[in-house]
Amino acid sequence: MPISDEVLARYRKVAVATVYSAVRELGGYEPCFMRGVKAYPLQGSGTDRLAGRAKTLRFIPPRADIKRETPSGDQSPEYVAMGSCGPGDVAVFDAMGRNEASIGGDVKLIQLKNQDAEGLVTDGSIRDINAVKPYGLKLFAAGNTARVGEPDVWPYEANCVIQCGGVTVKPGDVIVGDDDGVVVIPERVAEEIIDWAEDHEQVEEQIKKLIEREDVAPGKYYNPKTFSKLSKLNK
Repeated sequence: MPISDEVLARYRKVAVATVYSAVRELGGYEPCFMRGVKAYPLQGSGTDRLAGRAKTLRFIPPRADIKRETPSGDQSPEYVAMGSCGPGDVAVFDAMGRNEASIGGDVKLIQLKNQDAEGLVTDGSIRDINAVKPYGLKLFAAGNTARVGEPDVWPYEANCVIQCGGVTVKPGDVIVGDDDGVVVIPERVAEEIIDWAEDHEQVEEQIKKLIEREDVAPGKYYNPKTFSKLSKLNK
């Protein structure tokens, strides 16, 4: 079963840094933090956190014979990938870390707006960024550019296993992002991760209040013993 909208709503209330800590705590799913991928523009208060199910697109270096073999027009893999998005879905584009390469601009990416997608994540660059921002998508990219994609990248395959920012992404994985960056949560452990993250943030808030009230060094309470004690009391 795909990750529910209710679970995604819980993820939007938790800091990405906390989610990262949860994935590390569980073990076996690192790397999970995308390198070089940032919010465009910075989201500020956290009210615009990204949380959605991954719909993927893989770019490869262009080659004449492969370009001829790749479906074109509205059946091009880029449009198939974006067309598979809907509310609660995030388009994740693998540009092979080519942060100078455009994965699309205002004309192509209007499809995500029309599909009411949650947002776009890529380790490439977005073209026409000032025209794309008003679309209301949550944008995370390695940069923005005036260049087109070729001769650097070519859309090759939709909704397959990809990498983005050095992290493996499967269709259906949970993608979360805020001003600290983007983290990938494997679909099979998404509910376990959010349970841990919510508990951790509750305990951290309690610890911060203790530190402020007593005006002590954080180390008095910011330690595994206190975390364990408060977590048990909260259950």
